[in-house]
Amino acid sequence: MIRVLIADDQPLVRAGLTALVNLEPDLEVVGEAGDGVTALAMAQDLRPDIACLDIRMPGLDGIAVARRLCGPDVEAPIPVLVLTTFDLDDYVFGALEAGVSGFLLKDAEPETITTAIRQVAAGNGTIDQTLTRRILREFVQRRSLQPVSTSRGNGVLTSREQEILLLLAQGMSNDEIARTLVVELSTVKSHLARMLPKLGVRSRLQAVVWAYQNRFVDLPESR
Repeated sequence: MIRVLIADDQPLVRAGLTALVNLEPDLEVVGEAGDGVTALAMAQDLRPDIACLDIRMPGLDGIAVARRLCGPDVEAPIPVLVLTTFDLDDYVFGALEAGVSGFLLKDAEPETITTAIRQVAAGNGTIDQTLTRRILREFVQRRSLQPVSTSRGNGVLTSREQEILLLLAQGMSNDEIARTLVVELSTVKSHLARMLPKLGVRSRLQAVVWAYQNRFVDLPESR
């Protein structure tokens, strides 16, 4: 069972998300919060498998809460999925820098939201597909998130890890990577566990950001 914390300052939205999650046989809401301070305290006390946070909340906003739950200096991070009505670049950039593993708009399909919860809880990053192209391009051009240089990254990654990173950047799941490389799923997970620390990142999503930022893969073409 995947234990979920939901934080949103709008009671109707919070109730709707809770009902949606609890309908799934493998998901369970273990806590609800209407502000950032409460969300942080509940997350630290309950240690859920994933925290679903709104960005605009009283007390502490979602980005501030995320930074304390999954930021670079957190020893035992809790994966965070941001669910918001705002797709402003600065919000997305701030969430990525805070260490979140996923970013979705609240108008996403219910199945998309529950799938994202499972992916993030399993250590797989996700970002709303309507934002991906713009966000990757703008983020890598405007931000300097990762301290590892391209040459150092190429030097420390094995050839298999480089293959996996390229497939991650194509949006593949662990299962899809395993099928593409004709290896066991456990093998992919082992490579990821070794690769992420080498890049100075904690999530698949930030590994993809690193790959684009450091020109390990080409930037998406503008449309």
